[in-house]
Amino acid sequence: MKPAERMKIPRQAMPEQDAQERAANFNEVNLGFNTAVAFEEAERCLQCKGGKCINGCPVCVDIPAFVTAITEGDLNKAADVLFEANVLPGVTGRVCPQETQCEATCIRGKKSEPVGVGYLERFVADWAREHREDLFEPPAPTGKKVAVVGSGPAGLTCAGELAKKGHKVTIFEALHKPGGVLMYGIPEFRLPKVIVEAEIETLKRRGVEIICDVVIGQTYTIPELMEEEGFDAVYVANGAGLPVFGGIPGENLKGVYSANEFLTRVNLMGAYKFGENDTPVIPAKQVVVVGGGNTAMDGVRTAKRLGAEPATLVYRRAREQMPARVEEVKHAEEEGVQLHLLCNPVEVLGDENGWVRAVRCIKMELGEPDDSGRRRPVPIEGSEFEIPCQVYVVAIGTKANPLLTQTTPGLKVNKWGNIEIDDNNMTSIQGVFAGGDIVRGAATVILAMGDGKDSAASMHEYLMKDA
Repeated sequence: MKPAERMKIPRQAMPEQDAQERAANFNEVNLGFNTAVAFEEAERCLQCKGGKCINGCPVCVDIPAFVTAITEGDLNKAADVLFEANVLPGVTGRVCPQETQCEATCIRGKKSEPVGVGYLERFVADWAREHREDLFEPPAPTGKKVAVVGSGPAGLTCAGELAKKGHKVTIFEALHKPGGVLMYGIPEFRLPKVIVEAEIETLKRRGVEIICDVVIGQTYTIPELMEEEGFDAVYVANGAGLPVFGGIPGENLKGVYSANEFLTRVNLMGAYKFGENDTPVIPAKQVVVVGGGNTAMDGVRTAKRLGAEPATLVYRRAREQMPARVEEVKHAEEEGVQLHLLCNPVEVLGDENGWVRAVRCIKMELGEPDDSGRRRPVPIEGSEFEIPCQVYVVAIGTKANPLLTQTTPGLKVNKWGNIEIDDNNMTSIQGVFAGGDIVRGAATVILAMGDGKDSAASMHEYLMKDA
């Protein structure tokens, strides 16, 4: 097919659950392409020279190659190309912000909509999970042992890449299930747990061992892993899971949650199953979530599904400045979430029994740009108003938990508590590497995966230099 003919093909829409129905359940919103639709979308790719889309991918998937394989009807080949570069394609096909990465560099996006790379990635990953066995040729063992701290996207990616090289990899996970933020932070309606579990099982079949309920910094320290447990290298990927609050009056009232706690209770501990599990969230008819990122969107859409009417999002900037994915904002509005933009909480108000009853906010206007390049929100004097609620969820960011760093002598951190690394992703301690949110601060799943992949390459070189 000639490029001019390909340009005539419109971007294929992702089938979705009906908005009113999905607002009351935790089933996945996006339903995925069928084979015919996936082939049609793949035909839109111009197969341009240079592959700029590859440079837009933090894990460097050969996007033109796997898309071409789809158009040729060779889904096995497409899966081979995809899995060669990405150990978690079923995850990234659902939660990766392709619109600001690979799709943002798509040539045809200059004149029309870019190729739906994320939708095709999801299609191939799901097809492979259902239609083919994990054909894996075990590499020759190197005799080297590596410990990975944390089973989130950075840790899983690093472990998978090192296992491909023949290293014996053990992941230590603090929680009772592996997956990190993929399991506790992202709701079922965006990322089903069966997808995460399937990708983790693939890594296990490839030799990666995962040990849960182990808190590095407490159960073991990093020096103990290396000196007593015999690990030749350690990769620290424990994320940045310490919640940040706004510092406003009333945040100690009953009914105030960090987004971490709220989503962990629902996602990993089954809090939405009232009467069945011992870790509920407080039932509330009115919920306010503060923040503008994907975590805030996850929180407010979860509250909606738990029965909040209304579920309200408060964000201090304008809609176009929200860091959340455009698709997530669209889905939230379709589901009936209320957006209070250009306003900011100044106080959480309580009743006589110490429970949240409302949030006092102040309206904002945009001033001069700040260090981020976005126009700074400025309070409008005398514009305070109240939003009634019984639950208030803070989703304005996270920072590094000091438990691990404070128990590791000689490990350098910056002023925010993030671990410092060199150009090879090694920390100030020989043989100890780090990546993901514990280094860069709270970011996306795919950026953490990119760190994990880069770190694995550096660690392999380090492990084999004297072999």
